Amino acid sequence: MSDHIKQFGIIGFPLSHSFSPGYFTSKFQREGLPFCRYDAFPLSSIELLPKFLAEHPNLQGLNVTIPYKTAVLPYLNQLSDEAQSIGAVNVINIKNGQLTGYNSDVYGFEKSLRPFLPNPVPNGLKALVLGNGGAARAVYFALRAMGIPFQKVSRNASADCMVYENISAEILRTHHLIINTTPLGMSPDINTCPSISYEWLTDEHYCYDLVYNPEKTLFLARAETNGAHIQNGLSMLHLQAERAWEIWQS
Repeated sequence: MSDHIKQFGIIGFPLSHSFSPGYFTSKFQREGLPFCRYDAFPLSSIELLPKFLAEHPNLQGLNVTIPYKTAVLPYLNQLSDEAQSIGAVNVINIKNGQLTGYNSDVYGFEKSLRPFLPNPVPNGLKALVLGNGGAARAVYFALRAMGIPFQKVSRNASADCMVYENISAEILRTHHLIINTTPLGMSPDINTCPSISYEWLTDEHYCYDLVYNPEKTLFLARAETNGAHIQNGLSMLHLQAERAWEIWQS
């Protein structure tokens, strides 16, 4: 590869349905950036990262996706304050061999959530956050910044995390924002969804899915059938991608 090429890309596994290569390739063409390119780099193990970096000396920046948003942390030289607080990274800036981790998910999520919710946000609005991986950590951070209390939900119970089986009608009656941060329903496994009682949802519920492929996941379709307002993760993805580009240019 020419030394003039500025290379960017995304690491994760698998990456067959990643949105980012198409988005950035179109962006580079549209904005007249012929010396920039963006590629998908499926790494079967995060332990391959140092070797991968050595083999790609023109890399200027990386996005990080499932399942490496937290696993990548030990390989970085430093973290932004926000990434440090969140404990997850989805953007790496590479300068002079130094890797700095950032989190643009929190920016993308908050900026896309605000117009989805009523304005002003209803007093007493509470959220259920389904899943507790790297993407969920950015959601927690954004909800705290917005002053929205939330309950974590996962397959395994812990001190601050309830299990799906314990989501009662009363909990759904008092938690009107439901955010899916899991990959359930993502293509190609489109017939899966989080295990909640969708029949208890109403037109007072706002269901947000970080998944964007397919456009309407089973989670969103079932929520919509019961009158809930729905939104997928595409606008969040656009926003976090543009924030990543700003970071790489800084």
